[in-house]
Order: sequence, then structure tokens, then C-alpha cells
Amino acid sequence: MLLKISNLSKLYSDGTKALTDVNLEISNGMFGLLGPNGAGKSSLMRTIATLQEPSSGTIHLDELDVINQKDEMRKVLGYLPQDFGFYPKVSAEDMLHHFAILKGISNKKERKEVCDALLNQTNLYEVKHRYIGDYSGGMRQRFGIAQALLGNPKVVIVDEPTAGLDPQERNRFHNLLSEVGENIVVILSTHIVEDVRNLCNNMAVMNLGQVLFKGKTSEALDLLRGKIFSATIAKEELNDYRQQHKVISTKVSEGKIIVHVMHDSLPDNKFTPVEADLEDVYFSYINVPKN
Repeated sequence: MLLKISNLSKLYSDGTKALTDVNLEISNGMFGLLGPNGAGKSSLMRTIATLQEPSSGTIHLDELDVINQKDEMRKVLGYLPQDFGFYPKVSAEDMLHHFAILKGISNKKERKEVCDALLNQTNLYEVKHRYIGDYSGGMRQRFGIAQALLGNPKVVIVDEPTAGLDPQERNRFHNLLSEVGENIVVILSTHIVEDVRNLCNNMAVMNLGQVLFKGKTSEALDLLRGKIFSATIAKEELNDYRQQHKVISTKVSEGKIIVHVMHDSLPDNKFTPVEADLEDVYFSYINVPKN
């Protein structure tokens, strides 16, 4: 499968430019869409999911025209939005059966087999009779993936799925997404660098409605190889460093500030070269203006 997004733009009625000339090609596997809150990720996801019209541009899933064939796209789409609503006093089993009926799985025996398999896959089978309102945040997200996988979708969109999860639940969710993403298109929209680093071979960085980078995760790291340097400074020195260098990120440690800067060569002897990681890639695009 190939999801091709061409020259996609979205201008809201209040004048907000949510998307500007977005071009992406996404094939089978896990694709990371990385950017801060307000980058335009959710607007892009909602447009792919046929929940809003773009102002211009096209989206195709192989030969399927997503924008003009919404019903056909919805038949092959699984979607876990950032704010996933649920009925708190309904069991996970009953709720999943309800979603399955909406997906067109009308045969009772088939529906039970499908729902039981998904509850097993998401490690919720043993607690399927509990109310969803009694689930932890991570359990609710796993239930969200279960409903997104109903009907054997060809594209699954997950929007900020691990925000607010504790490390153990995030780990469980990563394992589940890795399994899901082996044979279909899975788009992971997130502002958490670790999610993309752990899961995705291909990625894009977005900010202010624009795609700033697209390609393999390894290619993004190659672009910064030999260009990231670190120094530990006092807090009062930070403003001077920002004026003198391309500071991409800062981190407080034991009362000092660790700064990462981007340069073509060693800025001065206060800095030491460091191996660039995906966090450096992210901050280099978000915090450093591109010429």
C-alpha cells in the first residue's frame, strides 16, 4: 500500500494556516510524524481520516481518491484520535462488539471471534468484562487500538497515543504498535521523540503546518553527524550562548545547563562533540530557523 499526500493545504475560516503544501509518501510499516503541539499533525491526521476537507491538494491510497471517496476510505481505515471518547459504564467487550457492528461485522459468531482475538492481542481479554471507565490510561489506549483494528484496516492512524502514559504502559503500547505495523500503513503522530526513535524507520518532522524533513530516521541522523556539540554552562551564560551559537536544546543538570549547539565545526574549546540522536534532529528543525 502507498498513501500519497500531494500539495495538501488547510486554511481555517478564522485565517489559521493549519497545513501548507504538505507532500508525503507513506508505505507499509510504522511512519513517525513528529512535531510540537500546534505543528499541524492533528489537522493532517483528521484530513487523512476524512473528518475534514482540505483547502487544496490530494490524498490517494494506491488508486483510491481519499478526499472524493470518503466512504471507501473509511472501510479500510482504523483511527485512534488524540481524545478517544468512550462510555464509562460499558464493558470493553460490549463496547468493542458495538464498534464491530458499526464496522459491518453483523454475524454474531464471526463478531465474537474477531473481538476476542483483538482483546487477546491487546492483552485485555482477562479484563474484558470491566467497565472502560475503570481502566487505566494505558488500558484505554490499548482498547483504542483494538477498535481501530476492527475490519482488517489497511491504514491505521494513532494520534498522540502515549501522552500521559507511565513508562511501563508506554512500553506495552510500543510493543503492540510494532506488531500491528508489520503489514499495514501505521501513522504515529506524536511530539514524543522516544516514540519515533523506538518504532519508526521512516519519519517526517512538522512545525507550523509545514513538513521540514521527510525520510528515513537514519538519514535524519546522518545530516547532523559531526555537527552537534555540547557544553555545560552556568544559567546566567545562556543568553550569551544563544546569541553566539545555534543553540538547539538545553537541559538542566545539577544546577548547570547542558546546551547542545549545531555547527559545522567545533565552536571553541568549551564544547565537545557528541553523537547526534533523534532528539537533536527534532530540536534542530523546531528551534533553529532554516535559511
